[in-house]
Amino acid sequence: MLHINDLTFRYGGRTIFEAATVHIPAGQRVGLVGRNGTGKTTLFKLILGELHADGGEINMRPRARLGRLAQEAPEGEISLIDCVLAADTERTALFEEAENCHDGHRIAEIHERLTAIDAHSAPSRAASILSGLGFDSEAQQQPVSDFSGGWRMRVALAAALFANPDLLLLDEPTNHLDLEATLWLQSHLAVYPGTLVVISHDRELLNEVATRIIHLENGKLNGYGGNYDRFEATRRARMELQSKAFVKQQEQRKKIQSFIDRFKAKATKAAQAQSRVKMLERMEVVVPVVEDRGMSFDFPDPEELSPPIIAIDNGVAGYGEKVVLRKLDIRITMEDRIALLGANGNGKSTLAKILSGRMDLLGGQLRKPSKLKIGYFAQHQTEELRLDETPFDHMALLMKGLPEAKVRAQLGRFGFEQDRANVKVSSLSGGEKSRLLFALMSREAPHLMILDEPTNHLDIDAREALVSALNAYDGAVILISHDPHLIELAADSLWLVGDGAVRPFDGDLAAYRRLLLDQARDAKRSARKDAGADKSGDGAQRKADRKAAAGARAQLAPLRKAVQAAEKALEDLVKEQKALAAKLADPKLYQGPPAKVTELRRQEGDLARKVEAAELAWLCAQEELEAAQA
Repeated sequence: MLHINDLTFRYGGRTIFEAATVHIPAGQRVGLVGRNGTGKTTLFKLILGELHADGGEINMRPRARLGRLAQEAPEGEISLIDCVLAADTERTALFEEAENCHDGHRIAEIHERLTAIDAHSAPSRAASILSGLGFDSEAQQQPVSDFSGGWRMRVALAAALFANPDLLLLDEPTNHLDLEATLWLQSHLAVYPGTLVVISHDRELLNEVATRIIHLENGKLNGYGGNYDRFEATRRARMELQSKAFVKQQEQRKKIQSFIDRFKAKATKAAQAQSRVKMLERMEVVVPVVEDRGMSFDFPDPEELSPPIIAIDNGVAGYGEKVVLRKLDIRITMEDRIALLGANGNGKSTLAKILSGRMDLLGGQLRKPSKLKIGYFAQHQTEELRLDETPFDHMALLMKGLPEAKVRAQLGRFGFEQDRANVKVSSLSGGEKSRLLFALMSREAPHLMILDEPTNHLDIDAREALVSALNAYDGAVILISHDPHLIELAADSLWLVGDGAVRPFDGDLAAYRRLLLDQARDAKRSARKDAGADKSGDGAQRKADRKAAAGARAQLAPLRKAVQAAEKALEDLVKEQKALAAKLADPKLYQGPPAKVTELRRQEGDLARKVEAAELAWLCAQEELEAAQA
């Protein structure tokens, strides 16, 4: 499906790829991984033709359709369902051509192609994808402009999935999803029928979906069979073998060099010494393993507080007159590690704001100790960072009066050494900005940390570092995350937020996934029942409508039959034409008697006249039917 051969690309004086080669066969689901800055998104742009390589080739199978997740959210007054349907450009073009075409033969070809691509089931397929990504049937009919940027990016993802290209490129597809939509996406991509290449830092998605991992490292593209866990194990084993081979070779070289140094001046041993010099020159050098410096997070431990650190009795939360959550009875201790489950819009962020003190209850009572310190992390806080200042400037402002060494020590807990601590925020990556937010919110050693989508811009290594840091932290943690791996390793209990309530969920993420599947099946059954109920409406009116429709059908029946007969006759003649054309295209025909060629040519002319007459008959019958229906 895709061949990348000796790819070289340089940007800004830095070599991103150097003679990189990889082959992706049709049907593979590939996870493209590597640290931030290694060139994953750049590779996508090279494949798409948005950037041009300095050397090498990128070749895709001829006539293969290439699709991608759009980088910009769709806009306009078009409904969500129509926006997604429009992504199948072939289907859209065929329907438009069918409406304006007057060539019966071409119309037959169009309908044959529409059947082949299953065009008539497209609305239900599009609706199913939108539903999986969190849009109910009512929302699917609303214009795109009614939704925020994050929700419109979900529409862009739905469009990319619906188009069903031969090769689909997805760059961080879970970034704008909640946990529920992420779990659905994992299931959908795990059975994707085409070839898939996905850039993701979501370890769970890479484990569930990928059948192969391509690792970007040192300008090369290294392929590994299996999912992400298998890639990690295989790479670790390779590195251990390489490290051992390097040590062994260094010992061997040392012995040879020692022999050379010892005997090169002795006439009796000079020939042997010279042969060992050549041996060293011919020896293929084993490259030493250079481990990337691991990312580390370190949250300062808080002082002990008596439980509970937060208590809510009969709480009511919402905005003005709009109540989002009611009957809140909550107790949180410093030992709690809680993940909030529930689709976006159900009240998870509202609860987080109540607990963090950013919102007041509309009713009920909230109690907490006067010494309680709370750290709150949310991605939108990156917009509040001052772009022309450095991480040190931000931290020094909040730790005013403290020695510079303590300010730098807090930044160092999250990977900001001397050089990076003095770089302007405008030059930091998304992951570095997230780490700066972690450093800022934990500076006072909070007793409770509330983390709203903390992993959005973190690579896999940084996510693992976050998991380790949370597990070592002595305070309470409340997580809102679409990352199942983070939830499974860092949360001890799950709370389900939905239907205006917050309640403990008795089960793990696997049980929650099963619950979501059951709810989706129940919704489909309910929709079918509602459709049935609509059809059963008012009995008398229904009978009258049926009678009128039956009368109309009776009048139109002969005309419909005439159209069908004409269409069938046309289809049969077209098939004959194709069969005859195949015979005339066979080179062996012209090696035989000329009379046979002449006869087939005569038949070809007769068929052409019959097809023309059949098309005219079909068009006349169709026009007569349309006139009767008007």
